[in-house]
Amino acid sequence: MTRINHIELEDAEGEVANLYDAVTVMLGRVPHSYRALAHTPLVAKMLLPFNAVMQREGAGSVLTTKLKEMVVIKTSHTNGCAY
Repeated sequence: MTRINHIELEDAEGEVANLYDAVTVMLGRVPHSYRALAHTPLVAKMLLPFNAVMQREGAGSVLTTKLKEMVVIKTSHTNGCAY
């Protein structure tokens, strides 16, 4: 299985460092998905507002944050993800 290397927080420079700052403000941390997306910072920046809204209640979402997190955990478990 091919893997995309993550750009770690301590290695972030320039646009990637700016991206990580924005992700931290909007999501409270830099998830691994954004460490992989950091190879294309423009795409990651475009996805960030969408992801932030989808993880919260309101803004057109009818599901609670708790239910969303339960779906994430169940999906990970179903797919055999250790993370």
